[in-house]
Amino acid sequence: MTDLAPLRRALLSVSDKTGLLDLARALSERGVELLSTGGSAGALRDAGLAVTDVVDVTGFPEMMDGRVKTLHPAVHGGLLALRDDEGHVAAMEEHGIGPIDLLVVNLYPFEETVAKGADYDTCIENIDIGGPAMIRAASKNHKFVSVVTDVEDYAALLAELDAHDGQTTYAFRQRLALTAYSRTAAYDAAVSAWMADALDETPRRRAVAGTLAQTLRYGENPHQSAAFYVDGTSRPGVATATQHQGKELSYNNINDTDAAFELVSEFDPKDGPAVAIIKHANPCGVARGATVAEAYEKAFQCDQTSAFGGIIAVNQPLDGQTAEAISGIFTEVVIAPGADADALSIFAKKKNLRLLTTDGLPNVSVGGLTYRQVSGGMLVQDKDVGHIGASDLKVVTKRAPTDQEVADMLFAWTVAKHVKSNAIVYAKNGATVGVGAGQMSRVDSTRIAARKAQDMAEVLGLRESPTIGSVVSSDAFFPFADGLITAAQAGATALIQPGGSMRDDEVIAAADELDLAMVFTGMRHFRH
Repeated sequence: MTDLAPLRRALLSVSDKTGLLDLARALSERGVELLSTGGSAGALRDAGLAVTDVVDVTGFPEMMDGRVKTLHPAVHGGLLALRDDEGHVAAMEEHGIGPIDLLVVNLYPFEETVAKGADYDTCIENIDIGGPAMIRAASKNHKFVSVVTDVEDYAALLAELDAHDGQTTYAFRQRLALTAYSRTAAYDAAVSAWMADALDETPRRRAVAGTLAQTLRYGENPHQSAAFYVDGTSRPGVATATQHQGKELSYNNINDTDAAFELVSEFDPKDGPAVAIIKHANPCGVARGATVAEAYEKAFQCDQTSAFGGIIAVNQPLDGQTAEAISGIFTEVVIAPGADADALSIFAKKKNLRLLTTDGLPNVSVGGLTYRQVSGGMLVQDKDVGHIGASDLKVVTKRAPTDQEVADMLFAWTVAKHVKSNAIVYAKNGATVGVGAGQMSRVDSTRIAARKAQDMAEVLGLRESPTIGSVVSSDAFFPFADGLITAAQAGATALIQPGGSMRDDEVIAAADELDLAMVFTGMRHFRH
């Protein structure tokens, strides 16, 4: 087999006509015969280019509202025929099939149609059939055929032709085939996912796809290679944000920034500013305030040590005062739904800080799926969009919580949802004052959070630990009374937890003995 394959005849059939005329003109100037279909052929003809319509090649008109136009041996034979196989060549000659050396196809905009909220029938009509069939045929025969499915590859194709006197190399065609198969796989995955959602079914086979956004320097550790793929949805966040400055985001930056922004988005901007500081995907400080600057200061005071080198997320546009405060310590990433000119100017002086802005906050009540790979398989579940309001709380102790305790308990409960289990959050006056995360024992999380608060009291010169008069949230039930007792010893006055333990009565009795208020939510927020 010769490595180089000449390009003499091309079939162009695209939904997205970006760059089509320039590509077709460049091919025509290189002596390439152009075939095309429907609207693509019309566009080329209107531009004064010589083009043969596929219907003239197949001898059949487009029919059934365009559903049938390229599904014909004259097309697929031209794509699939092996040029070095005598039998294939003889069959082409016998049936008048001309070889097609280049296929340029992009597919009906199914993903975009779904994203716009189109109805079921409209989505069905935007499922491409002929396009994927031709792409698979050309990709299979990449020994001879070049297949282009992405507009961004047009320039690379022309450069390849210029470099090799109108021919393409086998390595180039291999890369194009890989891209093409990846495209059809992603397309089918989108259709499958949409149908599963539309029918409310758990599909027998689950397909997941993404588009490469960037190749990362490394993964969680320098010896791991990594890349960032986006799924094409418009949900505000790290995948759709604008980066204003700083070096490219790392694997850990992206993971932590996503965790921070999803957490802070739990707090509606209409209810006031909120700030979340994340370290290693766990919050080390979250707070609400009258201003963004105040919310940041309260969040920072929860754990100043862990905040160093952290990720900061804000639920309102950044202002200069907040930017000035954040600039006081080393911060990896700041993400917010906007930033004013003062904030941009201040951060511009911090070359190692990455500033990301989004068009808004994600709607945390909108569901979706989460994926986790395990050996030999993959776990798929609904996104945790569970929400608890004051009316959902069940008071189980003799003492009912005060209005301030209820407000702080709901705040702490929201934060605990985003803390790795076993999760314990102490909160007071709309701010975390101690966070215990990821421990094997819940009582250990309770102790660690209290100890960290005590350490911060010493740093801030406080006369007592900020856990005095605080509330505590636990992401899952207290299996024993020891965790509750430890929280009470730290000065907590009220607790919020799911309930449901075999020893609930024992835990409630301990709370009553200590004059604590406790409420059950009936919902847990494990986060492993």
